[in-house]
Amino acid sequence: MPDTPEQHHASLPAVPVQLERRFELADETATDAFGARFAHALDALRSPESQQPQATEPAQLPAQLPTQLPSFAGLHVQLLGDLGAGKTSLVRAALRALGHTGRVRSPTYTLVEPYTVARPAEAGGELQLYHFDLYRFSDPAEWADAGFREYFAQGAVCLVEWPQRAGGLLGVPDLVFQLEPGAHGEGRVLTAYAYSASGKACLERC
Repeated sequence: MPDTPEQHHASLPAVPVQLERRFELADETATDAFGARFAHALDALRSPESQQPQATEPAQLPAQLPTQLPSFAGLHVQLLGDLGAGKTSLVRAALRALGHTGRVRSPTYTLVEPYTVARPAEAGGELQLYHFDLYRFSDPAEWADAGFREYFAQGAVCLVEWPQRAGGLLGVPDLVFQLEPGAHGEGRVLTAYAYSASGKACLERC
């Protein structure tokens, strides 16, 4: 049976949240718009220019500036939500915004779908993105047996649906996107939680 919202909440990492934001996604257009903002944030994180120290005018207050962009070493994003909550739709919107024009399939049966997206040099160049769906896992040990850990050490963006099926073996993500039905069942509500400097810097730009 699908996990309940309470179980989704319980699966959030038991570490301090660095930033939390809530987004109302009223329809597919709003989901596409968020995907575009997420794609833009990824480009900003990966941009070689963003890795260089920036001169700051004395008059600028730190509170007015986005979090300093850390050196990009990949991004681990977990997506929570019941069946039909819009997790794959969100991944599809982000891939479309990144310039992927091919088919975006749900990895329910393949477990992972890899994507290589051409990006300009100023946005960090070619991007590797892996879309996981662990819904079919019945035991967290299946995660270790599948040998997916290496994907998270390649400087890639890893988007994981149903991460709770792997128990605690995934470790702490940079970001969690939790999707729930909107008020009166209309649209979706996306609550985003950042757990790392990279996750916070990305979320601030979404």
